[in-house]
Amino acid sequence: MSSLTLYYKEARYDLISIMRTPSFVLPALVFPLMFYLLFGVFFNSGNASDYLLVTYSCFGIMGPALFNFAAGIASDRAHGWLTLKQLSPMPVSAYLIAKLSTSLVFSAVILLLLFSVGILFGNVALQPWQWLLLAIIMLIGTVPFALLGLLLGLSLSDKAAPGVVNLLYLPMAFLSGLWLPLFLLPLWLQKLAWIWPSFHLSQLGLKVIAQDQGANVFYHLSILVATTLLLAFVAARCFRKL
Repeated sequence: MSSLTLYYKEARYDLISIMRTPSFVLPALVFPLMFYLLFGVFFNSGNASDYLLVTYSCFGIMGPALFNFAAGIASDRAHGWLTLKQLSPMPVSAYLIAKLSTSLVFSAVILLLLFSVGILFGNVALQPWQWLLLAIIMLIGTVPFALLGLLLGLSLSDKAAPGVVNLLYLPMAFLSGLWLPLFLLPLWLQKLAWIWPSFHLSQLGLKVIAQDQGANVFYHLSILVATTLLLAFVAARCFRKL
């Protein structure tokens, strides 16, 4: 079997496995869409559909990356599947890239759904290059959250992983201003937003529609790159200890 075929099969089987898990598929696809419909379309009295489209896009892509890695890897560890894969001739990178590709597929579907709702019901009108750039930013932005999920999956039991991810994912989204614009939050919460990678990713997205807080794009990029490298380093050390 060629290396390319091996990577393809591993990615395909991981995607099929996730598609057969309604408890993952339905929340991943429905929650971002439902929240955007509620707050970005139906209850939107401030003409913020485009702003909330960006922030809920960020919220949407975080979920599959975090849960697929954290819950999936914790479960594989608990059932000995990860050990079996490590003992097999298959490179570990195929296993990790398969999970990343599944996260990207779900993220792409979420973005397509949100963009469609924004156009059809939210009266969001962006230039073609803005739609494309926003999608690229969000898809690349899944990487640090995938690494965070990887670290959690390597550190937590299969029973604890989903709960811990929720305890991190939902408050991080709220405190980053992904559910509500930051100016609606108390000043001290607005300052806390700057510590979260989700805030910096959303700011990069908001720059595309000129509604960010004005910080330099390279500042947000440097925070995200530094976070990604740190998480990759820690996750690699945890992987070696298995």
